[in-house]
Amino acid sequence: MKSESEKTTKRNYGSKDHWWIPRFWNGMGMASWGRLLARNRFQVGPRCLAMAAIHSSITPINTALRGWQSLRYGQRIRRTELIDDPIFVVGHWRSGTTLLHELMVLDPRYTYADTYECYAPNHFLVSGWVVRPTVGLLLPKRRPMDNMAAGWDKPQEDEFALCNMGARSPYYSIAFPNRPQDEEYFELADVPSEELRRWKESLRWFLKCITVQNPKRIVLKSPPHTFRIKVLTEMFPRAKFIHIVRDPFVLFPSTINLWRRLYRDQGFQTPRFEEMEEQIFRVLTEMYRVFERDRQLLAPGQICDVRYEDLVQQPIEQMRQVYEKLELGGVEDVLPAWQQYFADKADYKTNRYEVSPQLREVIARRWRDYFERYGYATEPVEA
Repeated sequence: MKSESEKTTKRNYGSKDHWWIPRFWNGMGMASWGRLLARNRFQVGPRCLAMAAIHSSITPINTALRGWQSLRYGQRIRRTELIDDPIFVVGHWRSGTTLLHELMVLDPRYTYADTYECYAPNHFLVSGWVVRPTVGLLLPKRRPMDNMAAGWDKPQEDEFALCNMGARSPYYSIAFPNRPQDEEYFELADVPSEELRRWKESLRWFLKCITVQNPKRIVLKSPPHTFRIKVLTEMFPRAKFIHIVRDPFVLFPSTINLWRRLYRDQGFQTPRFEEMEEQIFRVLTEMYRVFERDRQLLAPGQICDVRYEDLVQQPIEQMRQVYEKLELGGVEDVLPAWQQYFADKADYKTNRYEVSPQLREVIARRWRDYFERYGYATEPVEA
């Protein structure tokens, strides 16, 4: 018997990705891949053996390239200072963080972690010139979960870079979806001090590598960072945060669709999707308990909130408000790029979800605080 959310999202999946398409984890070195396999008791599913074999064959190359990058750039990376503390785009998965990230990096004053850098954080400084144009031919042109454009040069979540560097992350549950793991690495509060130090060092090293390649202020986007305001402001006291929210009646089925697709296409196991709905309900609740507590640590000019619905209806006005609230300046210089961005996407249509009355009632009850805090109606709005 299919769950209500599975029936709701089934029509949005599209075709299965081929086993030879590059995966999030293909930038790992041998040691990181070995530790991940050991933690998951080498339980690779039968249908994923070919994908795992390809991945295993790549890891020695990544290890060698990491050594080459260290020899060539190690001293320079260690001496590099960030141009300024990062700007973080935060919010729950499927809330519009990608859209907001893409708009922010149209500003020529900023740079970002792109897809190749997040796939190959250990060696992109020495390998990008050859891998980008060759392996890039295997990448899908569109993201399977929402049909947005994909490619090596597109902004990507730095959480995947941390995974490929061997840092612990809840995203390893995508690789082994039947063995949820590392949830303490959402908030980081319960992570042992030495592990937390290594996590911070990994993030800072990655940002230094980006700065070596393009010395500008970095804009980052990763939903797990919504949990990490406290740690991130300890690391980067001048950081700024753009927080985006979305109608929960869209957020829930869209997140179901996201995780089902990622587990199926990026995992080394055939996913059973056990307790997925409960996990999504629970993670958002915990995310916003922590976020609302820790945002009090920020000065008014360090954080602003955006509603996805307002952003798509009045994009230029909303982006002006973001720049004003965060005191970023320079809005007139990036205005033509924003206008062109939306002109190019005039025909883009988001996924539509049919949510039953029974599921709506559960969403409204479980996420009532989110509805109330961000001004969303729990009842259908009359046309």
